[in-house]
Amino acid sequence: MTHTILIADDDINIIASLKFLLEDDFTVVATTTPSATKAALQQQTIDLVLMDMNFQRDTTSGEEGLTLIGELLAQHQAHTDSRLPIIVMTGWATIDIAVNALKAGASDFVQKPWNDEHLVHAIKTQLHMIETEHQVARLSQHNKQLNAQLSEQLTGLSNTATDPGSAIIAVSPVMQQLMQQLRQLAQSDMNILLTGENGTGKSLLAHYIHQASARQTQPFIAVNMGAIPDTLFESEMFGHKKGAFTDAKENRIGRFEMADHGTLFFDELANIPLPQQATLLRVLEEKSFEPVGSNQTLHSDVRVISATNANLDQAIKDSLFRQDLYYRLNTIELRVPALRERQTDIIPLAQQFLQQHCHKYRKANIVLTESAKHTLTHYAWPGNVRELNHTMERAVFSAVNNKIEASQLSLTAAPTHETTSTHASPNDILLTLNEIEQQSMIQRLEHFNGNVSQTAKSLGLSRSGYYRRLSKFTEPS
Repeated sequence: MTHTILIADDDINIIASLKFLLEDDFTVVATTTPSATKAALQQQTIDLVLMDMNFQRDTTSGEEGLTLIGELLAQHQAHTDSRLPIIVMTGWATIDIAVNALKAGASDFVQKPWNDEHLVHAIKTQLHMIETEHQVARLSQHNKQLNAQLSEQLTGLSNTATDPGSAIIAVSPVMQQLMQQLRQLAQSDMNILLTGENGTGKSLLAHYIHQASARQTQPFIAVNMGAIPDTLFESEMFGHKKGAFTDAKENRIGRFEMADHGTLFFDELANIPLPQQATLLRVLEEKSFEPVGSNQTLHSDVRVISATNANLDQAIKDSLFRQDLYYRLNTIELRVPALRERQTDIIPLAQQFLQQHCHKYRKANIVLTESAKHTLTHYAWPGNVRELNHTMERAVFSAVNNKIEASQLSLTAAPTHETTSTHASPNDILLTLNEIEQQSMIQRLEHFNGNVSQTAKSLGLSRSGYYRRLSKFTEPS
């Protein structure tokens, strides 16, 4: 994006020189009077003002410039919440004028005749600061929206657990025990590792920990660690400077900086390649990092929550995961139970999902018949809570007379988990082509103990290609 600079100076020779200097890098607009300057600011988007301190009224006091600074800032603030950077210039520079200009709201001060290199550097510095402020503002707004959405979920949905403000269903003893642990641990700053099968709701629990912690007003940043290409890992995590590598066309804030003072959630933890594990360990130990292409050290105060469905003990034995990183991330490790282990939660969860999807699709309230409830509670749920959610969404469109019968659930009967396969057969005539592909990909992942690289290779896919295909069916765990 090309930035637009407004030059305000009554000397046309000065304007010509500045245009010659700046037009290769910026769009330049010029005015020669205070009134024309205010009109230009009103008529178009201006990213920075480079202005003289003296116009026609006098040539030494700077009073016209001081007045114009206040008027430009007031005019800009009336239409936007962002800051307007103003760099002032004068050939009669004194300390008093410089101080008064900065007090009036100017961002920087240069003296005529200027040094070309220094002036361009001052302009780029101010524009970079504005871009950073915009990124932080967007991140803050995103976080507010995320927190608002989660708060709405927490307060709008009933829950029979001891925490009535949560949307997490916890009727079963095993879930009540887990929620009690999470409530206590949320008050600390210790790192938490959530383990368990795919689809058990680990990401929702990570959100819950953040919302129940002292960091709840700060950012919650989630990262799918397995979906980041190896070559972009440091850029994604720590940010980069413009020009740091071929495609680095703009400065970028990394996830650690985004999550400063908040919570950083590492999903699919076991899929971090070994070289990047060493880099991540160093940052977690030192609590500092450098953006790619920068020699500036930044500090980040983050609370780390991680999640994986892989067997990390086996991954460590197979030299696929660093033991020191494992110890750094699992100050405490909690296993999220599979849905088949929390049978009394199945019907409340199903009814909650039904309510959500009826609202989403503007359907009348739909109820489960007793036969449907029996099928739901006796199905193995290889996809866990996520599969139940998708089943209820599909059933909303199969309901007859606002009722869902067992036959409309499209589930293969499974009396117990032990006596059935962990997945419905891919040859089941009731499955769609997408569902067959989804189950095949998940089964292959389980065969390789959660190792995405090996799974993708066995399927003839790259790791990022595997995630792109899988993302069609699932949300983060």
